[in-house]
Amino acid sequence: MISPSMEPIENHLLGMLPAEDQARTFPLLEPVTLAQGDVLCESGDCFEYVYFPTDSIVSLLYLMEDGGSAEIAMAGNDGMVGIALFMGGGSTTTCPVVHSAGHGFRLSSKRFEAEIERHGALHNLMLRYSQALITQMAQTAVCNRHHTIDQQLCRWLLRSLDRLSGNELLATQEFIANMLGVRREGVTEAACRLHNSGVIDYRRGHITVQDRARLETLSCECYGMVKHETERLLPWTPRRKVRLTPLAA
Repeated sequence: MISPSMEPIENHLLGMLPAEDQARTFPLLEPVTLAQGDVLCESGDCFEYVYFPTDSIVSLLYLMEDGGSAEIAMAGNDGMVGIALFMGGGSTTTCPVVHSAGHGFRLSSKRFEAEIERHGALHNLMLRYSQALITQMAQTAVCNRHHTIDQQLCRWLLRSLDRLSGNELLATQEFIANMLGVRREGVTEAACRLHNSGVIDYRRGHITVQDRARLETLSCECYGMVKHETERLLPWTPRRKVRLTPLAA
């Protein structure tokens, strides 16, 4: 079911477009429901659509030949999925998988590329978003190499919560381990420590953050660095909603 209150402007990138660009682009958007585990594009394939999440989160996974995986970035209401089209490559070596169910909007690759070719507001936004995404990927690589599983888990939880409206998310320990590219036992031990210290409540894949300030303290500097750079490049100010006008048949 599509949330009746869902609007394109709830995605920060779409919300940052000038009114003229919104009026031209919004009618072309198609609302979608994204279920946890949905694969939006297989690794090596070309994007048929680009996606703009509103209350869902998509992980960009790098898959190994032995079946292993690791998240190199995530996109929620702060971003989009399908940046390879903007970069000119078309296909992608990552696999975008929904890690928090919700909603969003999608735009056909042809429509997206046509809008980009205008070299207008969307083109400029994609340039800044690309830099923010590269920062996120680079910091994730450094974090996975130099920081503890406890710190990585805190970072991942904080990044996820920033893209949700509340302090709860659904994720099993096995799922988180796949995102971080670590053993499930390591995530179990780290989650238990956070639970025992009163930072989170964890029950059957349901995580509730009870002390966000403490969670930020326990995280490494990677979370703050990426957040600061993203806010610098893409400052977000909530704006008046723009109603979606259906296309004529």
